[in-house]
Amino acid sequence: MTRLSAAHCSSWVPLILLATLLGLTAGCAGNAAKSRYSASTIGSSCYAKALPTVGEGGLAWGDTLNMARKKSMNNCVRYAGRSGGTPNTCQVVLAQCRK
Repeated sequence: MTRLSAAHCSSWVPLILLATLLGLTAGCAGNAAKSRYSASTIGSSCYAKALPTVGEGGLAWGDTLNMARKKSMNNCVRYAGRSGGTPNTCQVVLAQCRK
């Protein structure tokens, strides 16, 4: 008799867990995802990308075009060195500001 009741109770455990999970998930389903910030109103407006001949490059944002170029070159040197590339060959290949 003990075996029968233990088997009977163990079949309810997955159902109870599933019901609890669905209940918790349903509570969040009605909330719409809201963006706190607009992408066009925060952050820097200029970006630059620097690439080495071998290895990983670097992309960076800055308030001015020169700042973005300098940051991307620094990132390129750092990432190229870590990836076994050639840091001394980094060059800025793209630099522009948003409107």
